[in-house]
Amino acid sequence: MAIYPRLQRPKTTSGSKKYPYLFRGINIWLSNQIWASDITYFRLSDGYVYLVTIIDLYSRKVYSWRFSSAMDPQSCVAALEKTIVHYGIPSIFNTNQENRFTSDTFVSGVKEHEIQISMDSVNQVLDNIFVERFLRSLKYESLYLKDYRTMVELKVDIDRYIRFCISERFHQSLEYKTSDVIYGS
Repeated sequence: MAIYPRLQRPKTTSGSKKYPYLFRGINIWLSNQIWASDITYFRLSDGYVYLVTIIDLYSRKVYSWRFSSAMDPQSCVAALEKTIVHYGIPSIFNTNQENRFTSDTFVSGVKEHEIQISMDSVNQVLDNIFVERFLRSLKYESLYLKDYRTMVELKVDIDRYIRFCISERFHQSLEYKTSDVIYGS
C-alpha cells in the first residue's frame, strides 16, 4: 500500500471554544513572536505513541517535543510549559481545532500566560503548514524507515532527527541558513 497523506478532519467536541486564525497576512519578523503546535502518532510494536511538537514560526526551530501514551490535553500543556521555561512567552500560539487544543485544560494553560490563541480554519492545512511539513518530514525521512521496538529507541531517534533539523539542515525559506542560526540572530 502506498504511503501518502490522507484527508483528516479535526475531531472537536461540541461546545468547544474556537478561536480565529490570527496571523493571515501578518509579517513574522521575530523569534518567539508566533509558535505553532500539532500532535501526531507513531506505531510501536505494542501500540501507539503520540508526539506533540512546538515550533517557532520565524526560525522554524523545534522548541519542544513530548511523548504521551494518550492524545490528551495535559501532554500539550506540559510541552507548552516546558517551552515557556526555556524560551519565554510568545505573542500568539497557533494550533488546529482538535479536542486537546480546544479543551478547557489547554486553553486555560495558554491564557494563564496571556498568550493570544489562534486556531486553523477547518480543512485549511496550510494554516499550520510549518508544523505539518516538519512532522511529515520526520515520518518520511526517519520514522517510516525503521521498526521501533521500544520507546527508548523512538525517543533517541526523534531527538537525533530534531537536533539535525535545527542545527544542520538548511532551509530555503531562511536563505539557506539553519534554524539555530536564524533563532540566534
